[in-house]
Amino acid sequence: MVMSKVKYEALRQQRLEENKKRMEELHLPLLSQALKNASSPKSSPMKRTKPRIARTELVPVRRSERFSNKSAPQYKEVTFYERVQLPRRISAAGQNLELGNAVNETGLSSDFCKTKLPRNDGVMSLVDEQGEEWPVIYLARKTGLSGGWKKFSVDHDLADGDALVFQLIRPTVFKVFIIRVDDSGKTANAKTDNIEGTEL
Repeated sequence: MVMSKVKYEALRQQRLEENKKRMEELHLPLLSQALKNASSPKSSPMKRTKPRIARTELVPVRRSERFSNKSAPQYKEVTFYERVQLPRRISAAGQNLELGNAVNETGLSSDFCKTKLPRNDGVMSLVDEQGEEWPVIYLARKTGLSGGWKKFSVDHDLADGDALVFQLIRPTVFKVFIIRVDDSGKTANAKTDNIEGTEL
């Protein structure tokens, strides 16, 4: 049952008038005015406190009888800093680490990934020069190869300085050409004569 707006407003106005009459009977408006006009007790002004003065009297230190004949110890603050030498460069032993032991994923060019590779994560294949295939996981958001890449690098004994050429032969298959670096730092002969197709 819904009351009309006019009836509701009339009832509301009637209640307001009744409440005003009750307040006047109890003299509430006069009491509230009296409370407002009544002056609150004035608080006393704040006392000024004297600042505490630290005692400067020297009191002899209590000492046991065994040490009373000896002079008072003089304590001197000694600071000791040990300088830590950090290596500026990686040692020669660390340069010969195999890449397969250090890298779990490899990054690809983001422009290439956006234009040529799928937009979702998925499994891709890496085919080496002998035709053997390794499944790896392609991470679209990171634009790189992850799970399976370490196995590929370990199986091919990749070392720091080796160069890889990725040729996209199908939408989810890369042919990988490995250009190795000799111990002397020179690049070994690589079979990259017939590289055609999409390059990174």
